[in-house]
Amino acid sequence: MSWLTEFVRPKIQQLVRRTDVPENLWHKCKSCEQMIFHRDLAKNNHVCQHCGHHMRISAQNRLELLFDGGKYQTIELPNVPVDPLKFRDQKKYTDRLKAAQAKATYKDALAVAHGEVGGHATVIAVFDFSFMGGSMGIAVGEGIVAAAELASVQDAALIIVPASGGARMQEGILSLMQMARTTAAIEKVKEKGLPYFVLLTDPTTGGVSASFAMLGDIQVAEPGAQIGFAGRRVIENTIREKLPDDFQTAEYLLDHGMVDMVVPRNELNATFGRLIDMIRRTKPGASIVPIKDAKKKPDTKGAKADK
Repeated sequence: MSWLTEFVRPKIQQLVRRTDVPENLWHKCKSCEQMIFHRDLAKNNHVCQHCGHHMRISAQNRLELLFDGGKYQTIELPNVPVDPLKFRDQKKYTDRLKAAQAKATYKDALAVAHGEVGGHATVIAVFDFSFMGGSMGIAVGEGIVAAAELASVQDAALIIVPASGGARMQEGILSLMQMARTTAAIEKVKEKGLPYFVLLTDPTTGGVSASFAMLGDIQVAEPGAQIGFAGRRVIENTIREKLPDDFQTAEYLLDHGMVDMVVPRNELNATFGRLIDMIRRTKPGASIVPIKDAKKKPDTKGAKADK
């Protein structure tokens, strides 16, 4: 009996046991609810192939998508005080930071890199929404200031890609101060005559949208991105009116003049390359052909001399 239970049964179980299937092989689109195989989703840059819904992506994927050939070099961001207010709610702020850093690629909600877009030197600062909702604290503010200074030093275009719920509540007034600091940093870039673009992604809200995120020379947005300051429910309760279904979407803001372009994700690199080229080009792309004056009288003196 022991031979059957200890030897034969385990062998049979190994033959008929179902192999464990990884849970992340298929992804469900939140818009159309279609199931998408993970390789097809990655190949299409996390855009649903059925309805075109743009899903959120990591900061690393975003940098690879925007830079020419996916080649770039990240910079080390300045060190900042950790938990200056000794904040605690249900958990210590330091514990929340450690938990977020354990899952993230970068130390905080922002990554800054430099490379080329359309053959032009470019600095890109990208938010990572998975890091505490992309909230802006001292570290993010310092990162944006560092990106602006790097663009000035390299005489490069600056692109910022926000994906944030706003200011980081655990840093209180210090997080709100970053709105003024980042705005001042962007102003220095503009004073040097360097191009500054903003790519609004889902979501861009709160103190981020109320500062540097709406100051671009050209405002570009991804399709369907939620863009605004206060939340939809807060606004409806305040004004006691029902808002349109597409309120605070990229398309709604485009129709109302708050956004200049809504560009699909697969076309972003080429679009930014053209925009930078148009702004930075100091000479015409082709030789100037003089236009002959049609009203100018023909030379009759030479004709008379021949006669």
